[in-house]
Amino acid sequence: MPYRVGFDVGGTFTDFVLQSPSGELSTGKRLTTYPDPSEACLAGLDALLAQAGVPWSDVAQAVHGTTLGSNVVIERKARGVGLLTTRGFRDVLIIGREKRYQVYDLQIEKPASLIPRRLIGEVTERVLADGTVRTPLEEADARRAIRELVARGVTTLAVCLLHAYLNPVHERRIAALVAEEAPHVTVTLSHEVSPTFREYERTSTTVVNAYVMSIVREYLRGLATAMGRRGYRGRLFVMQSSGGIATAEAMQRYPVRMIESGPAAGALMAAAYGELTGHRELIAFDMGGTTAKLALIENGRPATTTAFELHRVNNAPGSGLPMNIQAIDLVEIGAGGGSIAQARLGVIAVGPESASSTPGPVCYGRGGVDPTVTDADVVLGYINPDYFAGGSIKLQAGAAARAIEERVARPLGLSLEDAAWGIHAIVNTNMELATRVVSIERGRDPRDLTLVAFGGSGPVHGCRLAQALGIPRIVLPASAGVTAAIGLLAAEVRFDVARTYVRRLDAVDGAALDAMYAEMSAQAIAVVQESAVAGDAMVARSADARYVGQGYEVTVPIPRGRLDGAALARVQASFHEVYAARYGYANPAEPVEVVTWKLSAVGGSPRIALAKAGARAADLRRKATRRAYFPEARGYTDTPVYDRYELAAGTSLTGPAIVEERESTTVLPPRVTATVDEYANLIAETRPA
Repeated sequence: MPYRVGFDVGGTFTDFVLQSPSGELSTGKRLTTYPDPSEACLAGLDALLAQAGVPWSDVAQAVHGTTLGSNVVIERKARGVGLLTTRGFRDVLIIGREKRYQVYDLQIEKPASLIPRRLIGEVTERVLADGTVRTPLEEADARRAIRELVARGVTTLAVCLLHAYLNPVHERRIAALVAEEAPHVTVTLSHEVSPTFREYERTSTTVVNAYVMSIVREYLRGLATAMGRRGYRGRLFVMQSSGGIATAEAMQRYPVRMIESGPAAGALMAAAYGELTGHRELIAFDMGGTTAKLALIENGRPATTTAFELHRVNNAPGSGLPMNIQAIDLVEIGAGGGSIAQARLGVIAVGPESASSTPGPVCYGRGGVDPTVTDADVVLGYINPDYFAGGSIKLQAGAAARAIEERVARPLGLSLEDAAWGIHAIVNTNMELATRVVSIERGRDPRDLTLVAFGGSGPVHGCRLAQALGIPRIVLPASAGVTAAIGLLAAEVRFDVARTYVRRLDAVDGAALDAMYAEMSAQAIAVVQESAVAGDAMVARSADARYVGQGYEVTVPIPRGRLDGAALARVQASFHEVYAARYGYANPAEPVEVVTWKLSAVGGSPRIALAKAGARAADLRRKATRRAYFPEARGYTDTPVYDRYELAAGTSLTGPAIVEERESTTVLPPRVTATVDEYANLIAETRPA
């Protein structure tokens, strides 16, 4: 096994992992740089490799996770992006689904369109729902529309024509016309990005792909070039929202697939920790400096969705920008260590605004003036000011206390400790609500699940979150602060393809379906083989099916081999089983139709060797004793502090206790006990009050 590096850019910190040929891991952490996050990436990789004495030329693979794409969309950073669509469908993006995500709130606003109406053009053409051409493309009209958009400053063009997922002939011709009329314009075609039905979602997906394409391409090319100058001879890989990796070149063509890049890696690694500890039904809880991400893991695999929405308002379905991409089903909220606390309408409010890494929490001493969750955790005694990020950042506890006193405690008439505890408790409540979304709202009782808490702030808050929800067990991984970066090295090379072909199962043309799957397989395998992975690509098939007349689907597996009558009968039986498991009812007499046929090609099975805890020592030595705030102990109490690297397998701890390591801090409240397993993970159990 060669040297490999993984680096994950978060809103506050960028995390690094180096894997040696023997599988051992070295880690690092650095504040994210703005506006160019690649500066921190390169500086952190330089430092990590130098510390290990490894030249860049010895690194065979680099895997990157980033939220660059989602940040570009959320902050509306792109310019010069236009849309060309079928005449009469100019307002698809603006109209959307005409649904109110909060029916009784008269003040809600739909997500603003990424493209202003003046940059949306129309062309005369029409393809029918069966793929036949009703109105041929008028090329003179198309050329005129292209020239008008270019004259208005369009440099990236999304093309989404009606029913192009069935017959893309007109989209392909428009791409050729753009090459003739404006060869400098980058084109995104809907039938390549999202060959599925539902016009609004397909248009939105295509537009997001075009919207982030130029910025992502420039960023990835610049990063790869800078790494090459340092001596790196391998390829740069990028984590996709689906939990698989692909080459940077593939992501430059399909950047919409990497919208939730970093968070997906964390959920993937949480599932791996679940396998190690014997728990396959989990909630992955990743709390970093800017946001908290949660995902449900069932039977050892993160739940996925093909109806992903970016930037939801209060996690309400229909409030974000929809994308037809395969993605790990995450709930993300503005609750991180950098979330800003303030006195609002007589109560403490926390987030979603974040101090980020610039200027950062007040205790960082980088110019921040607004108190944050991290400032509160320092005042409460949970975080060691002299050992934050392994001592690389010296925190200013006095400045944190003054900020909380001035901006929260005094306006609300609270003591300093009550204000700090209030901030800590409120952010926990915010995360509790999000945890209910990924568990209870999806039919799972959190009391039957195990919580995996990671991220820089996750182990500080994880046990309190579990206590509030009645979750009996918490897995607190070693090196929790860089779990997502470790997950990058555990990911497989993967590419997903989907196509709409609406047919009742009893009327499917098996030969046509086999031919379509052959084309999809060739496309997906080509991208996987582009990554130069060893061995053959594994192919898995599935489909989104429903009872005839319904508007929503469930995903069912598709067996290997030819799709003859017997195979399709198995698909129908699987549908009834999945439907009954989801809704508690199924009707085998009702006809079933498949809407979208899907395929995933997976290549490469990377292995990582997690460090193991040492043999149990004769005595358990404290690193220090620190006064920390626990309401159950009636305020500040002398709390034992332990060094994570000194804890041997089998060691048991009883809260209140604090465990420190370079990347994060674990807080064990009263009524929580924890045992160190062979991989140095803390397996904590909660007891009822």
